[in-house]
Amino acid sequence: MGKVLELTQINLHGSATTPSEAIDEAGRLLVASAAVTAEYLPFMHDREALVSTYMGNYLAIPHGTNEGKDAVLASALSFVRYDDPIDWNGNPVRFVVGIAGKDGGHMEVLSSIALIFSDEEQVDLLLVAETPEDILRLLGDVNN
Repeated sequence: MGKVLELTQINLHGSATTPSEAIDEAGRLLVASAAVTAEYLPFMHDREALVSTYMGNYLAIPHGTNEGKDAVLASALSFVRYDDPIDWNGNPVRFVVGIAGKDGGHMEVLSSIALIFSDEEQVDLLLVAETPEDILRLLGDVNN
């Protein structure tokens, strides 16, 4: 399997101000990386309507429903950081990590992201990281 997160899939200054805009922003990075077709984005919104993808520690992980799996071409992540928190159903979100998993490949990636974000020191480092390279280094395990 190739790398699920490349530098081009990292945006340190997201422009979204609502969860819906943030899902689109993360989804567009997945489309641009050729991991998913544009048809994947509505499935990401469907998932959010079913259950909030807010995970705690400023993190939301939008991903598609099972019905969207045909729009997934390869496992990949997108990473968007926001300078100002987005109100995610009453929770402050500074990181939106879009996930597309091919053939169940997202579960491993999901657990490595969850592990990183369960460590408040790591979250603090992600908040102040200055370059996509810094982010990639901090999230390095997701590519292994």
